[in-house]
Amino acid sequence: MNPTIEKRALQILVGIACLVPLSAGSLGVLHGPGWVKGVAAPTDLDSHFRYLSGIFLGVGIAFASCVPAIERKGPRLRMLGCFVVLGGLARLFSLVSVGVPSFGHLFGLCMELGVTPALVAWQAHVAHRIGSSSGPL
Repeated sequence: MNPTIEKRALQILVGIACLVPLSAGSLGVLHGPGWVKGVAAPTDLDSHFRYLSGIFLGVGIAFASCVPAIERKGPRLRMLGCFVVLGGLARLFSLVSVGVPSFGHLFGLCMELGVTPALVAWQAHVAHRIGSSSGPL
């Protein structure tokens, strides 16, 4: 595949993947844990959920910032990818120790431990093909 076309395809897919943390993070900040199951949560759980949703929203914004000139955003993409994979491993630990979550959380698990590492690896491939050096974060 032409490196320019491959870069554009990567940019499109990273942009689409960003919609997950951007939408879930925004919903979590605005509606708390109630948007997931439609039930009220204790105040401390609501506060913690909204805090983590804000971080999730920030991760989505940071991933989106990688889309322009994605061939030069390797260090940032790898750092963000490590955060996401670590969260996915924590989610996997929950699955094993507590039980299988709902579809949305299983979808998240696939994004965290499958899609994100694949996109990070693809970015490295594109950067290598284009001959871009990885700059600062």
